[in-house]
Amino acid sequence: MDDFFKHLMVEFQLPLHNPVLIFSLILFIILLSPIVLKRLNIPGIIGLIISGVIIGPYGFNILEKTSAVELFSTIGLLYIMFIAGLELDMEEFKINQNKSLVFGFFTFIIPISIGFPVCYYLLNYDFNASFLTASMFATHTLVAYPIVSRFGISKNQAVAVTVGGTILTDTAVLIILAVVMRNTQGSLNAEFWYRLTISLSIFAAIMFIIIPRIAKWFFSKLESEKHAHYIFVLSVVFFAAFLAEVAGVEKIIGAFVAGLALNKLIPHSSALMNRIEFIGNALFIPFFLISVGMIVDVSVILNGNTALIVAGTLTVVALIGKWVAAWVTQLIFKYSKAQRQLIFGLSSSHAAATLAIILVRYNANILDENILNGTIILILITCVVASFATEKAAKNIIMRGEIDGQVNPTPKLQTNEHILLPVANVDNIDKNLEFALLIKDKKSPNPISILSVVPNDNEAEINILKSKLKLEQYVKQGSASEIKVNAIATIDHNAMSGISRTSREIMADIVIMGWPQKMGYIEKIMGEKLDSILSNTDKTLFISHYDKPLISHKRIVIVVPALAELENGFHLWVNKFFKLGQEQSVPMIIYANSKTQEAIAHFLKRSAQHTPIKFKEFSDWEDILIISREVTVDDLIVMINSRKGSISYISALENVPGKLEKHFEYNNKVIVYPKQHDSSQVNENYEDMTSGPLSKGIETIGKGIESIFRMGK
Repeated sequence: MDDFFKHLMVEFQLPLHNPVLIFSLILFIILLSPIVLKRLNIPGIIGLIISGVIIGPYGFNILEKTSAVELFSTIGLLYIMFIAGLELDMEEFKINQNKSLVFGFFTFIIPISIGFPVCYYLLNYDFNASFLTASMFATHTLVAYPIVSRFGISKNQAVAVTVGGTILTDTAVLIILAVVMRNTQGSLNAEFWYRLTISLSIFAAIMFIIIPRIAKWFFSKLESEKHAHYIFVLSVVFFAAFLAEVAGVEKIIGAFVAGLALNKLIPHSSALMNRIEFIGNALFIPFFLISVGMIVDVSVILNGNTALIVAGTLTVVALIGKWVAAWVTQLIFKYSKAQRQLIFGLSSSHAAATLAIILVRYNANILDENILNGTIILILITCVVASFATEKAAKNIIMRGEIDGQVNPTPKLQTNEHILLPVANVDNIDKNLEFALLIKDKKSPNPISILSVVPNDNEAEINILKSKLKLEQYVKQGSASEIKVNAIATIDHNAMSGISRTSREIMADIVIMGWPQKMGYIEKIMGEKLDSILSNTDKTLFISHYDKPLISHKRIVIVVPALAELENGFHLWVNKFFKLGQEQSVPMIIYANSKTQEAIAHFLKRSAQHTPIKFKEFSDWEDILIISREVTVDDLIVMINSRKGSISYISALENVPGKLEKHFEYNNKVIVYPKQHDSSQVNENYEDMTSGPLSKGIETIGKGIESIFRMGK
């Protein structure tokens, strides 16, 4: 028994050394600290940092910064930068790249301009120490970025500008650090600049030319190996971080560039993106935040007035410099107060980059212990301030409706849409389901319903059970994207009747059907079955054919007939394909007449869409070969069709499926039949009829019958 207690005492001797016990403790902290502090209205990020202070070597010394903790911390920091690059709206970033440059300049030059005189004249440090400390004020770490991601405002223009500015200012400061260190060593010469320029050029070529091609090939060839996709992405992140260090810049720059390189290949609504964010936010990023707290030495405040004065001065200067930069940016670009606060919150936290810079300079005897300790206190305070400021700004932006950078954008389309995905062959629905997951409105509480219709015969019950079992794997695929997928198996005399009936029963808005398998006889096969669906179901119908992975798309080409803007389903299909364009970060080309172009442009302007779009005049539907000359095999071809009798119907539309097969054999294709009638108007008409003349007529007939019986008496 004594041996047991001795062993137990050894295991719990501080600091802890048992890796299993250490990992268990950190997991409990990750689990409990945000929950406890949430009741006190304190952001969870702060709870993790404070927990790190308590358990760290300068707190109760429960944990040391071992190599394992250091590794997880590094992964967390790289994860933050990688997700920032991955979630960045590339089109918004391109539009606002000049704004990022402006903000990057201000958030770099203003803190340095304020910090240098304070360090030189007020704290009495020499020129080198003052300049290096002032440049430290210019750096910042996106510690509060998980808050932005959690509130779903990562596409706000202020976020794109801040993230871009972060990379610019941190890169500039780190290059300055390298230059100063080389200068102190006496090796700052032309060879250094040649080497830095060449290495950065090679790094950029590898990340933006070679890596995307390898990733595209990997995702296409191993499309079914979903777990391998995540491992591949993680490998790219760390390889990019390593290449960045070899090139002479900080590894966080490499992680961010990896996010940019894979941005177009990982849609924001995909299962892979969900896995990346889930594992990062659940494990790696909290590890990093705890490790930030572990470097804070609270005892510094007890080391005399000098330490307190230096720490207080550095913290105040750091916060003022970042606030002034955010304020100037707001004035120039006319942002709202909430956006200014968001920029300040994201850019005011100092952590990894700041600490790395100070430690390098401290080890080189350029800075003294007071600056080092003051910087550690600065890290704690700025992370706390940044978390509060970012969360408050995020809430204000959501309340004001500025999620996409505009106040009160166009009235929203319905948010209770229901997508039905009928299945003829359960082995060929992967890409249709992926397409449905990408275009689905995430605010809709309704699931994506996968439908299998079995014949009404003696084996109907057995076939229903088999169909449900096969559909379960697709339910899991939807769950991986945090989108509910519902499996429906029903009995009917024929598939088309079952689809029509079920679409009405669940009140589906969109029906996504697969393309017939026998492409050589497309007109014969599609005619009767498609006519049955179109005549019996007034839903927006997508008929899709995907031979290639969806990530292979380089453009979305949409061909629209005249008067399509007058159909009731017009805004629905426009919204869905522009959502697809944003998810895949690809431009769009729309062939239509001038009036239809104006209607689409007006809708997109009011809905704050940022997908690049190019309009081309088109009206000759008899000669569709004109379009095929400008289309490549990597384009998604979308043909907007219409039902017979609809306002945009023309006879040439009847041959569209055959023409697509003939001229776009190797392209992914979608034919759209927009909804024709407004169900709400139909319901209102029925209500008027039943509550008006019909009720009075029945009442009159009743009185007449009653009088006849009285006369009989």
